Amino acid sequence: MPSLRSRLVPTRVIALVVAALLAATTTGCTQAYYSAMEKIGQDKRDILSSRIEGGRDDQEEAQEQIKTTYERLKEAARYDGGDLESIYNRLNDDYERSVDRADDVRDRIESIEQVASDLWTEWAAEIEEIPRESRKRQSRQLLEDTKARYGKVIGAMKRSESKMQPVLDAFRGEVLFLKHNLNARAIASLEETAVEIRGDVESLIRDIDASIREAESFLDELERG
Repeated sequence: MPSLRSRLVPTRVIALVVAALLAATTTGCTQAYYSAMEKIGQDKRDILSSRIEGGRDDQEEAQEQIKTTYERLKEAARYDGGDLESIYNRLNDDYERSVDRADDVRDRIESIEQVASDLWTEWAAEIEEIPRESRKRQSRQLLEDTKARYGKVIGAMKRSESKMQPVLDAFRGEVLFLKHNLNARAIASLEETAVEIRGDVESLIRDIDASIREAESFLDELERG
């Protein structure tokens, strides 16, 4: 069985379906999207694998950006002279990038859940077309096992995503405070906040690491299966 992550698609075939893909995704016509993807050899299982890969990558990017923003907050707290507005702008820019990365993760989770739901529905319906009862049982068991493994992945993704907002809210609070109080005393007060949210940031980083590991494990099992 070809690797799910190494299957090659001829360029000319991709060109034939690009228009259909664009139309499907912009109009929300999910079935048209799936049909277009099947023309280039990508079924729902492949799409799920690809989106979970994307979810893993999105989480890694969010994790790195949140780390960067937290370090920027601590760096600002160590202010010992210089342009106060520049300090604010750098922190604000990193905060906004963190928000964008978190939004990417949320959007990816929604897309993963959509294709997973459609895959389970299709899989269950196709099982009913199998004439031998023993084969049906085997297929049902494989479906349940795959759903259980998937449940761990999406659960881990959602847990880490849910911890992003409190950290982002804390960042935003400090960004707004600085916006309204651009002075050395306000900058120095950032240290207290950095200490207060350290545990939340570290917990979030650990949860993202765990979620990435779950995604990798699931992708490896899909590829072997």
